Amino acid sequence: MHGSIRAAIAAIGAAALVLTAAPTPPASAATTLTMLGADVSSLQRSLDLGAKYYNAAGTAADPLDILKSAGANYGRLRIWNNPASGYNNKAKVLQQAKTLKAKGLKLLIDFHYSDTWADPGKQYKPAAWNSHTLAQLQTDVYNYTYDICTSLKAQGTTPDSVQIGNEINVGMLWPQGQVTNNNFAPLASLLKQGYNATKACNSATQVMIHVADADSMANARWFFDGIKAQGVSWDISALSYYCMWHGTLANLYNVIADVKSRYGKPVVIAETAYQFTTADADSEKNSIPGTVLCDNIPATFAGQAQQFTYVQNTARNAGAIGVFYWEPTWYAVKGNGWDPANINGTGDGWDNMATFDWTGHVNPNIRWTP
Repeated sequence: MHGSIRAAIAAIGAAALVLTAAPTPPASAATTLTMLGADVSSLQRSLDLGAKYYNAAGTAADPLDILKSAGANYGRLRIWNNPASGYNNKAKVLQQAKTLKAKGLKLLIDFHYSDTWADPGKQYKPAAWNSHTLAQLQTDVYNYTYDICTSLKAQGTTPDSVQIGNEINVGMLWPQGQVTNNNFAPLASLLKQGYNATKACNSATQVMIHVADADSMANARWFFDGIKAQGVSWDISALSYYCMWHGTLANLYNVIADVKSRYGKPVVIAETAYQFTTADADSEKNSIPGTVLCDNIPATFAGQAQQFTYVQNTARNAGAIGVFYWEPTWYAVKGNGWDPANINGTGDGWDNMATFDWTGHVNPNIRWTP
C-alpha cells in the first residue's frame, strides 16, 4: 500500500466517504486478537537517519519497546526484490528480522514481488523478471520465496507468517499474473508456488493471502472464490481496512464474518490506520488528507486511538484473530521518503497517520488489545 495511488482514490470520493457514527455490531463470534501487529518497514531507515522516539513519559526509548508496551506482539516487514533505495531488500529485512525477534516480537514477511510498491492499482514485476513468461515467473516466485524464508530461518528468525503478495485484488506480477475476464488460473499458479515454497521452508509458517477488499463482500467473494476454485491453499485470509476508503465498521464486520465462515480460515486485518492531525509535516502531500474523517472522529491523538480501538473491537467481534497498524513509526524524517527510487528527494505522505508525532513522541492513548 502507498498513498500516491491512495490519495487519488480518496480524492475521487472524499465527500461521499465521510461516515456517520455507527456503533460496533454486537459480538456474535467474538474471538481473542492474538496477532497484534505493527508494520515497521520504514523504521530502519528512520533510525539510520537519526530519528528519535519518545515514550508516553517523554523519555527517549527504543520504538519497538514503545510499541510492545502499548500491546503490540507482531512486526510486519515488506520485502522488495531490488529496490533502488537499498532498503526493504533481502539484506535489510534479514537485519530487521533479527531486531524484531530479539525483542520477542513475531514476524510477518510481506512479499510484494516487486522492486517498488505493489497495491490494487499497480503490481509491477521486479526488473530482473520483467521479460519472464508465466512459467518462468512460477519458478521465480518459488525460488525467491524459498530463498528469503530459508535465509531468515538460517539466522534464527524463521517467519511466523508470510503474505504471498500485497493487496492483490486483481492479481500480482502483471500482466502475466493479472486476473482478466475472471480467469484466476494464472494468478493461482503463482500463489501455489509461494505457498509451496513457504511450507518447504517451514511447515508451521502461516501463509496469508492479502486483498484490500474490506469494503465489499462481493469483491472479497469474487477473489477468494476465484482462487479457491483453482485449488489454491492458504492459511489466513487478510484484508486491508482504511475507513476513508473501505466504508463503515458495520460493513467491515459483515465482510470479516462472511470471509471467515465462507472459507473456514482465520481472518486478519493486515493494514489499518487513522490520522492524528489535519496538518502536513513536509512538502509531500498527505496520502490521506486529515479532512477525510470517519465516524465523526476528530484527527487528534485521542481520535486516532478511538478509531483504532473501534477497528479492533469490530474485528474481534466479527471473529478475526489479528489487526496490524500500518507504519506507526513513519513520522516525517528527512531522507526517508516514500519513493524507493528517490528516497532522499521525496517526502513522507504518512506523517499524519503515524502513531508518533512530528517530533517522535508517541500517541499515549494507542493500545493493541487482545
